[in-house]
Amino acid sequence: MGYITYARGVIRIEPPVPWGQIKDSPFLPNDRGGDRGLDIHLVIETSERETDEGVLNVVVATGIEERHDEPRNYYIVDQLQQLVDAFPDHSFVGRFDCEGEEAGDLWRLKVVNGKAIRFDPTITWPADSE
Repeated sequence: MGYITYARGVIRIEPPVPWGQIKDSPFLPNDRGGDRGLDIHLVIETSERETDEGVLNVVVATGIEERHDEPRNYYIVDQLQQLVDAFPDHSFVGRFDCEGEEAGDLWRLKVVNGKAIRFDPTITWPADSE
């Protein structure tokens, strides 16, 4: 068994990505044929729209979240970058707050200017503690 890191949160995709651009993505949720070995997957939303021909189901990706079935997250930074690169005309808003099994293993992951960046916290001692 390997080290586990939990990633809490959702990174929203704005505007949502239409089905035609994600239908073959390995980042689809498992129930839609995604790759179970990945650390993250797309958040899929379906809505109905009435047309003259009948009801149309519209499927879009609205975000990115951790795969909750196996929270290893060994490659989460690289995989988030792959998704960002796949949709360059979209914005990625929000962050993952990550926590490992070891005490003090805390960090954040977010997209800044098209780059998936890991932020490690810093500890500062109060001025009067010397």
